[in-house]
Amino acid sequence: MAIIVNLDVEMAKNKMSLKELAERLDISMTNLSLLKTGKVKGVRFDTLEAICRELNCKPGDILDYKAD
Repeated sequence: MAIIVNLDVEMAKNKMSLKELAERLDISMTNLSLLKTGKVKGVRFDTLEAICRELNCKPGDILDYKAD
């Protein structure tokens, strides 16, 4: 099972930098970068909700599933 994180795609659509999104979400750039690169084991729903609110998207726009 592979979860694909498309956060960089949504950020590009909104012309938003990692630094700007991290500031708007009030989370560290390191944590956001780890999420963006898919190097996390989980994401809190309130964080996902805040990302979707700032990027005007749905969770499915950020997270995708690809079978092995």
